[in-house]
Amino acid sequence: MANTAQARKRARQAVKLNAHNSSQRSTLRTAIKAVRKAIQAGDKAAAAQIFQASVSTIDTIADKKIIHKNKAARHKSRLSAAIKALA
Repeated sequence: MANTAQARKRARQAVKLNAHNSSQRSTLRTAIKAVRKAIQAGDKAAAAQIFQASVSTIDTIADKKIIHKNKAARHKSRLSAAIKALA
């Protein structure tokens, strides 16, 4: 348990930040799942449109350093490759 006022405040801030970051990660996962679902459906046009919106979300979360920029790039690359592989 935190003993000083400063440590107690930092503990409170950590809880708040953790909740915010968890929410942002959830948004990221939802965006990725939406693209994967469109790919599974086989609709290339819809998948491409959803992918564009998801790229914005992925980049925003990477810019906030909630995920690493390389992880964001990996997700975008794999989703893009999956869309291109659709017939």
